[in-house]
Amino acid sequence: MMNPSRRGANRVSPVFLGIAAVAATAGWATWTGSPDNLATGIAVFVFVTAAWIVSLCLHEYAHARTALHSGDISIVAKGYLTLNPLKYTHALLSIVLPVLFVIMGGIGLPGGAVFIERHRIRGRLRHSLISAAGPLTNVLFAVACTAPFWLDALDGVPDTFRYALGFLALLQVTAAILNFLPVPGLDGYGVLEPWLSQGVRRQAEPFAPFGLLVVFGVLWVPGINAAFFDAVDAILRVLGVTDWDTYWGQQLYRFWLGSPDIPPTGR
Repeated sequence: MMNPSRRGANRVSPVFLGIAAVAATAGWATWTGSPDNLATGIAVFVFVTAAWIVSLCLHEYAHARTALHSGDISIVAKGYLTLNPLKYTHALLSIVLPVLFVIMGGIGLPGGAVFIERHRIRGRLRHSLISAAGPLTNVLFAVACTAPFWLDALDGVPDTFRYALGFLALLQVTAAILNFLPVPGLDGYGVLEPWLSQGVRRQAEPFAPFGLLVVFGVLWVPGINAAFFDAVDAILRVLGVTDWDTYWGQQLYRFWLGSPDIPPTGR
């Protein structure tokens, strides 16, 4: 019989359920709101931000769940399987900074990962899968957000909700791409690290704490920023999301700049 404390460690946290409920409520307000209404802009902001936090929780959960099945049973006691963002080792890196990056620049920048006791895990492939599980969750989230677009199921969907979904999808695509970069400290490097020589790993280790900051700094370079978002737009177009959708989604999200005057047509 499973220990009661272990069952509790696997139970979904009320904190996560509350965030999901906020996202659902704000999504309904976004659906029913008018584009030129300030309240709709606030609803879009809350919906996208809460949904983004939900995706961050799922990202970290995927790391933890994969680590558990790979041999790190310490994951259970740490509470990572509850989806509670307050249980993360670096709540600032995992939640606060990614949300700030969304607000400031519309970029789904990856956060910090849960703490995994790697010495408990045997096999390089398992280590790689643990690192890959997080960004793959962002990929799945992006596919889910864009499903109405690529399924051509947008008839009757209000423009405000369509644009909010488009912007949320953009965040997921940017997060997936950035997470998969082979930069020390990011998941992409974690996928490759088990296959590198001990010497290369020792040389890269000191740079891991700064990998996220380096990526953010590089994205400020105009040419790199433009190339990056061109790639993001190309992926979104394959998924049926246009620049029009993401542009107006971001305009609605930034409600503090005033209600955008969205033209009635343009798609």
